Amino acid sequence: MKFKLSPGGNLQGEARVPGDKSISHRCIMLGALANGTTRVRGFLQGEDALATVAVFRAMGVRIDGPVNGELSVHGVGLYGLQAPRDSLDLGNSGTSMRLLSGLLAGQAFSTELTGDASLQSRPMGRVMQPLAQMGALIESAKEGRPPLKISGGAVLQGIHYDLPMASAQVKSCVLLAGLYARGKTSVTEPAPTRDHTERMLRGFGYPVERDQQGVISLEGGGELQATAVDVPADISSAAFLLVAASIAPGSDLLLTHVGINPTRTGVINILREMGADIEILEPREAGGEPVADIQVRAAPLRGITIPVDQVPLAIDEFPALFLAAACAEGETVLRGAEELRVKESDRIAAMAEGLQTLGVNTEVLEDGIVIQGFGPGGVFSGGAINSHHDHRIAMAFAIAALRASAEIQILEADNVTTSFPGFDALMRGLGLQISATE
Repeated sequence: MKFKLSPGGNLQGEARVPGDKSISHRCIMLGALANGTTRVRGFLQGEDALATVAVFRAMGVRIDGPVNGELSVHGVGLYGLQAPRDSLDLGNSGTSMRLLSGLLAGQAFSTELTGDASLQSRPMGRVMQPLAQMGALIESAKEGRPPLKISGGAVLQGIHYDLPMASAQVKSCVLLAGLYARGKTSVTEPAPTRDHTERMLRGFGYPVERDQQGVISLEGGGELQATAVDVPADISSAAFLLVAASIAPGSDLLLTHVGINPTRTGVINILREMGADIEILEPREAGGEPVADIQVRAAPLRGITIPVDQVPLAIDEFPALFLAAACAEGETVLRGAEELRVKESDRIAAMAEGLQTLGVNTEVLEDGIVIQGFGPGGVFSGGAINSHHDHRIAMAFAIAALRASAEIQILEADNVTTSFPGFDALMRGLGLQISATE
């Protein structure tokens, strides 16, 4: 599939973007391991989250739905999963693979985790290393890449692990393995990362501690109790609309029920520092997660040096933020973002390539990028963008059309459905001139 976008326009109206992908994954995983039936609303019916549903069904968990974002997970308890008949295919979902590696490391049966070509190119050594320290038996293809073969029957021992990088997925992997480990499992992270796993474990009645030094810990051998989960709208998906409305003159947009977990709001903090007009309305809580409505209006943006402490809080939103930087007055500098090199694509290289196609000057750094913004009077040129099968690259360059002088085509846009099903229809309804073709 590819997107074709006519230049110009702005965004007007109200929208609720799909449910949070990170939370959707976790409510399936923990609901499956809980005692009782977990009922979920707002579930993201995208390919990544549906891959998680499929693998738990393959391990004997009954899951009703999803229908219109609602499903029921009939938990089998911490030790009730069954050996799957075949390899577990996670499609494009790196989150599923990294978290499941921890969860499956303590099972009595062996499993193999695989995925599509993109997922099989991503490094898994970062989760294999701490799991091996806990006693897990895991084999991989060359250079720690999938498929992963996890041997059953390993006796896990709780450890303390100092994360070498700020990664919520690695932290979550270790904590989920800790559910099956003897004694205490604890993690120290070099900078705060999204804390959905800790919040959701507590929501399922499993004690998780965080001390004054920021050490996160739990004891193995407890139980999870079923609960109700109301999944907020995904701020990572909302980020594309926040940027789009900020850069397109005349835009005025209301986004409803968006998750504003403080470990995820780096995109809002960064855009505000760039001069964006963003207002948080009616902050409240849903299922243990903070949510709010967000009003965003067009505003002239300025280039900044992105604060290092905000990088892990906005790691998935940088493709959208790079578009904001291109439209800003002056230079934007990003450092400390090596994690972007090992996402669905090398997002630093892919975004630099696309920005250059559209006439934006960039300098690629080992851990970031420098973007020369063209300011409020400038526009992107048209052209064909290779998204490298990366959903966030595709969506980022789609919103560039709002400030373009000619048609933009986004190639290889199929994977947009992994996180934002219905993206083109929703954006078309708000004012983006987008069509999808095979």
